[in-house]
Amino acid sequence: MADLVGPRLYSCCNCRNHVALHDDVISKAFQGRNGRAFLFSHAMNIMVGPKEDRQLMTGLHTVADVYCCDCREVLGWKYERAYEETQKYKEGKFILEKSKIVKENW
Repeated sequence: MADLVGPRLYSCCNCRNHVALHDDVISKAFQGRNGRAFLFSHAMNIMVGPKEDRQLMTGLHTVADVYCCDCREVLGWKYERAYEETQKYKEGKFILEKSKIVKENW
């Protein structure tokens, strides 16, 4: 009998709560607060904090920190608004820091 393998996931590094699907990775070439970060089209089992304007490497953005809904670990942020036309593709997407997530089902 073959083993059933679920989708490849990323989980919170602290409590292993599932927070994103590998299939939702848009790019692995982003920079977070603490090093490398991934851009995701969707995230799950998270809470979104208050919006704030933040000057990032690519210009001014309105972002909101995202937290694991189980343990409240800060995982990254959600892009709410990009002020520069070339950055609009990020709106509504999520940055999850590589140091805050772990692979599951790989």
